[in-house]
Amino acid sequence: MKSLVDIVLTAYITFCGSVILTGFILSEVNKIDDRRFWAISVFIPAFIFYVQFTKLFGREQRESFTFFEIIGSRMQLVWNWFGNLPLWLKWIFGLLFGAFAVIEITNLFLIFYTVPNEWDSMTGHLNRLMYYMRHGTMAHFGGTNWNIDTYPKSICTIQIYNYLMSGKIENWFKVIHHSAYIILGFGVFGIAERLTKNFSASVFCALVMWLLPDVLMQSISTETDIVLGSYLVCLVYFLFTYREKRWRRYLYLAGITFGIALGHKITFVFSFPPLFFIILYTVFGEDIRRKFVSINPISFATFWALVIKRIKHLATGLVIGIMLFALPTGYLVNIKVFHHPIGPPTALKHQSVERAGTLANLLKQGSRNIVRYAIDMVNLDGLRNVAVFEEVNREMRKPIAKVEKALNLRLEEEESYTIRPFSYDIRFEFFNANPHWGIYGFALILPLIVLVLLGIIQKGLGYYVLGIAFVLHFIALSFTAAYDPWKGRYMISTAVYAVPFLTLLFEKSVWHKLASFARLLKLYLVFVVFVGALSGILVVFLNERCLPFAAFGRPSAFDTERIAFQTWARPDITPAYLKFNELVPQNAVVALGTMNDDFEYPLWGDKLTRTLIVLNPFEQGLRPIPKEAEYLFFAKSVIKPQKGDIRLGTDTTMKELITKGEDYYLRKLK
Repeated sequence: MKSLVDIVLTAYITFCGSVILTGFILSEVNKIDDRRFWAISVFIPAFIFYVQFTKLFGREQRESFTFFEIIGSRMQLVWNWFGNLPLWLKWIFGLLFGAFAVIEITNLFLIFYTVPNEWDSMTGHLNRLMYYMRHGTMAHFGGTNWNIDTYPKSICTIQIYNYLMSGKIENWFKVIHHSAYIILGFGVFGIAERLTKNFSASVFCALVMWLLPDVLMQSISTETDIVLGSYLVCLVYFLFTYREKRWRRYLYLAGITFGIALGHKITFVFSFPPLFFIILYTVFGEDIRRKFVSINPISFATFWALVIKRIKHLATGLVIGIMLFALPTGYLVNIKVFHHPIGPPTALKHQSVERAGTLANLLKQGSRNIVRYAIDMVNLDGLRNVAVFEEVNREMRKPIAKVEKALNLRLEEEESYTIRPFSYDIRFEFFNANPHWGIYGFALILPLIVLVLLGIIQKGLGYYVLGIAFVLHFIALSFTAAYDPWKGRYMISTAVYAVPFLTLLFEKSVWHKLASFARLLKLYLVFVVFVGALSGILVVFLNERCLPFAAFGRPSAFDTERIAFQTWARPDITPAYLKFNELVPQNAVVALGTMNDDFEYPLWGDKLTRTLIVLNPFEQGLRPIPKEAEYLFFAKSVIKPQKGDIRLGTDTTMKELITKGEDYYLRKLK
């Protein structure tokens, strides 16, 4: 029977690839804002992909199936499977399914009935979509925020497509991110199934992935890391599936997915070392075993013929993927404009490896970052949104702090390779908005990885490869960028390598080794799952950025006025933006004299119908006000106010803000 996971992941990559490629082409002909062109053009690359994978790359492996037949059989399988589970596993899976159902229903309401309000989207990610649609192209134009021009643009094509085809409903900007959330669960299920052939273990992995706090936080936002995680999980699944089936279509799918992931975000390079080992194991591992380990080894001629054959298909897929999806996404333009694929020197010094300075300092501070992120993983994320559990969390971490101080690691004192200093007691905004894995991480996943890498649990080479992949990704994250308490979101990709280790909990050989502790271990698992399920619910229900119910003295997201909701992270500017929205018509043309970190997205209007013109592009100096502008919105630090200008009312007295807003003014030009 054809795999449902295989269908879903392949369809997802085909959809994303088709939309991205269409978007790049429409951008070149200045039609990226035209729904008519999208409606027709997006099916052309989809048809080409269909022909490639049915007639060219996979013609000898065509399968006959109907989608409804597969759905029906899987529903029957799940029903029979759950009915035959022992009681203690029914409790575990009941808790997981129950928490997931509550969370998913809540999240769907939040997605479709609340507008986006994530910080980076207010300055860059969503703001640039509006500029691109006004211009009809994604070409470099000089935005106020540096990432408007420099960030890879493939995700923009999918968001614009969803927005236009939904009838210009801005909430649909979030749909690709929630789709990525669902794909993460399916992908981890598929990887786990390739590892173990154990249905219970695979379902458990999928549900845990769906309940990880950092994954949940991005499932309703417009942050980009969860989409990268979805591409990565598809790529790893295709590689493991190739190892099992030896069908070359999966090499081409892997190559194309690699290109899509690289074109999505430069942090995908963190996965280059892990993927090298995974490719070595999944693509060439069997040939190496047959040559060097088998009792009846194959000849060198046969071995090299097989290796070259696999390299040919994989390399072709990689070239296709990089050329179609990575090169056009903006890296080449960045080299032309900034002489670097990532962006301007200011941005590089802020958050890349260049911030470390010397190699010696990088090695020293990168090593500290490994310890910092490891300590960050030991948190009751989700639960600690409640004050009483935050106190429990502090007590739980005191022994760690005591050991660290005794070793004189100076994790809090050293700040040379940090964006925001490490602290055992970080601000509520940090752990509320960007948690890590919570109890699932430090109580289940990380111990299993350590036990495998130390050889205490021995269960196949695949686990060692994934363990090495996890370690390499963790090291890359620690060394290639300065420490930042917001980096829990990067651990979504790390989880792709780590969550499959949970399959070991369903291995009979592991339980046999721990037979004398079996009852205690079952109670422990039920406890961890209960705490993890509760943590997942609290992550969503007490998400300060998007509250489904009133909490923390704030109304629910459904009852919050639009401007107040979008400026929740910068309450000092809320009065100014409310007054702007009151004074400026929804279809006005507004020139902006704003700063790099200013929120511009809310200024587009309630229905995104205003036209905004950038006057102060990043590090380019102030431009003259164009004739077509009807209003001028500006920060006092950018343009000096003159008589007749209206001070909009930024509250400059507020303290304890992460970043203080500017003092904004409005000038009527016509």
